[in-house]
Amino acid sequence: MTRPRASRKAVAQSDLSHLRIGTRASTLALKQARMVQTALAERGIPSELVTFVTTGDKRLDEPLSAIGGKGLFTTEIETALRRGKIDCAVHSLKDLSTDAVPGLDLAAVLPREDPRDVLVLSSTARAVGLADLPRGSRVGTSSLRRRAQLLAVYPDLEVVELRGNVPTRLRKVDEGQVHAAILAAAGLHRLEATQHISAYLDAPDWLPAAGQGAIAVQIRTDDLVAREALGPIDHEPTMRAVRAERAFLAGLDGGCQVPIGALVMEEGGPAGIVWTLHGLIADPRGRRVIRGARVVGADPVAAGRALADDLRSRGAEDILATLRGATRVAPPQPE
Repeated sequence: MTRPRASRKAVAQSDLSHLRIGTRASTLALKQARMVQTALAERGIPSELVTFVTTGDKRLDEPLSAIGGKGLFTTEIETALRRGKIDCAVHSLKDLSTDAVPGLDLAAVLPREDPRDVLVLSSTARAVGLADLPRGSRVGTSSLRRRAQLLAVYPDLEVVELRGNVPTRLRKVDEGQVHAAILAAAGLHRLEATQHISAYLDAPDWLPAAGQGAIAVQIRTDDLVAREALGPIDHEPTMRAVRAERAFLAGLDGGCQVPIGALVMEEGGPAGIVWTLHGLIADPRGRRVIRGARVVGADPVAAGRALADDLRSRGAEDILATLRGATRVAPPQPE
């Protein structure tokens, strides 16, 4: 007798008596997944963590920009989610591609940590901040965005590739492999390693990655059980801000191969506090940086797209074409 196949709908629905949370296996990723686990436990929903090793975790000897761009830290987990092997996935939001993944949806984001980048200095560095680093100092980062912003202001510094999880990168700084490194403040805060922070790089002069500091929870689109369970832990102000930032990123076709920064900030104005989206795109050497800002109104996605269009009209199109190895065709001249 042939065993009947389970219906697609039955496979798609999670079991709240045992919710399976997919996550990378790094120390920081596990810390973030446990934050989601705690938030669910407070609502009486038990869960377990299921760990994955992603492409970005395996290929530590290559620059992120050279591996392929999007989904380096998420694809394996998203595949497991689509196949019903886990019920939800926890990601650093900045790792999630802005391209829609068929069958998957963003169900919640947790309250955002400090979104800024920070400077970590080696004991061998005779400095207290970026401006004090001697000419030729080695600064480690795996991010083209950080590289471009650094070289735009300090072209006499040497930017070197620095891969690995947060503890590994901190160890490399301590060992003097680099004089300094630039990391996300959120990771050091969550790992209770703030003693390593020498200086915060303040926005909007220095912009983080879109969604930096936010933890995202992904589900199957048709999984109504998981959606209902995770909905109450969604932090609406964070979701609103990152929707604008990610719309800006998507509007510039951004990934880790394009130096793009974005951050929504609360700012004072004549009408009181307003939310403003700041964004930039640069060439990897920092020789050209194009910046802009847009007030975030009732539609954060529209604000992000409008800012992307603005930067495209002021030169971003040329930067993107160069990064893709394309030659931009000159517009026809009027007769």
